[in-house]
Amino acid sequence: MKIMSIDYGDVRTGVAFCDEKEILASSYCVIKENYLPKLIEKLISIIDKEKPKEIVVGLPRNMDGSYGYRCDECKNLGNLIFKKSGIPVAFEDERLTTVIAHDILSQNNVRGAKRKNTVDAVSAVVILQSYLDKRKITNH
Repeated sequence: MKIMSIDYGDVRTGVAFCDEKEILASSYCVIKENYLPKLIEKLISIIDKEKPKEIVVGLPRNMDGSYGYRCDECKNLGNLIFKKSGIPVAFEDERLTTVIAHDILSQNNVRGAKRKNTVDAVSAVVILQSYLDKRKITNH
């Protein structure tokens, strides 16, 4: 099934999707919006266009596993998306995803402004791929 993932940030929010067979996550876009109602509007527009069956929102837990302020913000985003779209929302631990995304971009020689504009979408891919990998393990 087609799944959408969201890496919610203060300034930029990354979006990724997987294919129908849930094999590969790919970046979709980065939304530059810090006003939550406008961000929700833009995300709902993408949801209406792409028609995912599930949405995964990254949860930026602390390294000790505890929840902080940003986790509450991400849960709020997921709840608002569910209320507007009716599509089930899951949450995935996103610890170290930005570090992994920077490593991926470094390996592909992506630097400077291009990296800044891409890292959130790559983080969304890492979140979604982690979610897909866990689903494969638990479903087999």
